[in-house]
Parts: sequence; C-alpha cells; structure tokens
Amino acid sequence: MNKHIFYLCAVLAFAIAGCQIKASDKNETEKPPVYPVIKLSQSDTFLHSNYVAAIEARQNVEIRTKVSGYLEKISVDEGREVKQGDLLFQINDKEFRMELEKAQAALTSAKAEARAASLEVARVKLLVDKKIISATEQQLAEAKEAVAKARIIEAQSVVSNAATRLSYTSIRAPFSGVIDRIPLKLGSLVNEGALLTTVSDLSFVHAYFSVSENEYLHHIKSRKHTADSTWLGDVQLQLADGSIYPFPGKIETGEGEFDKSTGAIAFRAKFPNPQKVLKHGATGKIIITNDVADALLVPQKAVFEIQDKNYVFVVDQANIVHQRNFTPKQRIGAYYIVQSGLAPGDILVYEGIQTIKDGNKIAPKY
Repeated sequence: MNKHIFYLCAVLAFAIAGCQIKASDKNETEKPPVYPVIKLSQSDTFLHSNYVAAIEARQNVEIRTKVSGYLEKISVDEGREVKQGDLLFQINDKEFRMELEKAQAALTSAKAEARAASLEVARVKLLVDKKIISATEQQLAEAKEAVAKARIIEAQSVVSNAATRLSYTSIRAPFSGVIDRIPLKLGSLVNEGALLTTVSDLSFVHAYFSVSENEYLHHIKSRKHTADSTWLGDVQLQLADGSIYPFPGKIETGEGEFDKSTGAIAFRAKFPNPQKVLKHGATGKIIITNDVADALLVPQKAVFEIQDKNYVFVVDQANIVHQRNFTPKQRIGAYYIVQSGLAPGDILVYEGIQTIKDGNKIAPKY
C-alpha cells in the first residue's frame, strides 16, 4: 500500500514540474505586440485657415423707373452683357414730349413778353428824358420788365424739368455689366419706382468674411503689417463645389472694430473675374495661408479624445506606453500643431491606439 502511495506522489511531482517548465517556456517565447510608432520632430509648414465668405459684385445696382408709363421697348435680354450708356428699356414718351413742347412754348411766350417789356422801358425812358411823363412811369415799366425776366427763368426751369422727365423714359445702363432677370414684359404698365432689372459689374468681385479676434492676432503676428493693408500676401477662394478658384485674391480692407455680438471683425478680399464665373450672391470659403516655423506636428490617427481632451500614447525607453494629454494649437489636414504637452523626440504610437492600454509593453516599429 505504501509503495502505491509513493509511486502516485512521484507521478504527481513529475507532472507538476512538467507544467511549470512548459509555462516558463511559454513566457519566455511570448513577445510583446508590434505597433507602428513615430518620433516627433520640428519642421516648417504651412497653416491654412478657412472662413465662410459672401461674394458680391463690384457693383450691383437695381434699375428702377423714375416715371410711370407703358413699357414700349426692351432692348436687352437676361444674362447678357451691356456697355455703359446702352439703352435697356424704353417707356412710351408721348405724354412727356407733349409736356416738353408745352413748356418750350411757355418759355417762348415769356421771352416775348420780356422783350416787349424791355422795349416799353426804352420808350418810357425817352419820354421821361423829355419831361413828358414823370419818373414814376419809368420805374413802373422797369418793374414790369423784371417780372417778365423772372417768368423766363421760371419757364426755363419748367422746360428743364420736362426734358429731364422725358429722358427718364429711356433707361440706360449706368455702367458696363451683366443683366439680371427682367420681371416685366413688353407692354406692361410700370409705376414710378418699379423694378425693371439689376445690373452687375462682374469684372471683379468682393468676398466678405469674418475673423475671430484670436485668429486675427495670429495672422497679424505671422505676417508683415503696414498701414495700407491688413496683412500682405494672396488669399485663395474655395468654391461651393470644393474646387479652388484659379485666380488668387488680395485682402483690401477691413472694418475698424470687432462685432460685440460675435467677437469677430469683417474683411473684404478682391478677386479678378475675367471669365465671369463668380456671380453676385454666391458663397465660398476664403483660404488664408501662413508660414509656421518649427512646428511640432502630431498625426491625427495617433490622437484620441476623452471628455473633450486630446491624448496620445507615448513610448518610454523600456517600450512601455503611457497615456499623455496635450494641447493642440490648430489642425491642418491630417495633423495637429502642438501647443503644449509634447516635445521633439517623443515617440508616439502611430496606429492601433484602440487596442492598447496605459502601461502595456509593445515592440515599436519605426
């Protein structure tokens, strides 16, 4: 019986020793997982800032009637280019021509009366000189002459007003541009002040956009600043379809104060428009590019967020990963510019951050 117990104990001892040897071999052969890493370094880069912009024509003027009447002629079509002074619309002018002719006749009559009054003054003066009549008669004749001359001035004013009103029946282009929609049709009765169309000068356009105070100060500090321009250098325009407008623009001017409700300040950029691609009322994004020297860039895929804070996994000399918070200055493309929390030479886990935890050991792959 004792021999059997001894034999059983020996078998169990050998089995336990074998398991320990296998576990030890397994631990020795198990290697830490491989993760791609990146070593941070400083480099010069470009920082692109985007701002929503409203595009307006150089000039965009509503063409309205100054007199009432029937629309007799439409000399242009919607979307067509016109030159300054081109006839756009003609309102029936018969009534206004009659007014002008009546005013001109009144002027002629006033001139005739003034001429007769002048002759009367000359005749009376001759009689006064001969002492045939008293001097008061001459004064009375001169007063009548003055009244007649005043009537000439009044009649000339009426003629001028009638001629001006007649000219209002021919509506011409105030400047060269493109015709917008024409809501009225031929023969329509238009009232004074009715909208006929809009003319837009699209030789170049203005893009209006707003910049926050922080971004404004950043742009000012990163570019040369003069009294004549807010910041030097070209700006680009991104169109609504995401494409970049081929012609660069210039920032011409900005407002003199920040909007208290938004904390932003508005600027105006000028873009050439030789092909008339940009239209009044269009939208886009202004892209301002600044040079950033010695920027520390962190790939976006190496960053994860916890409660609105940004973290990365930093690898120490023992290849142990440590979760570290950092503050980004701005995001450009697939990278963050580091403001604080990281330094050149730090090694970060580049990919697979979802599968590791703080304190894990890895095999870094550069």
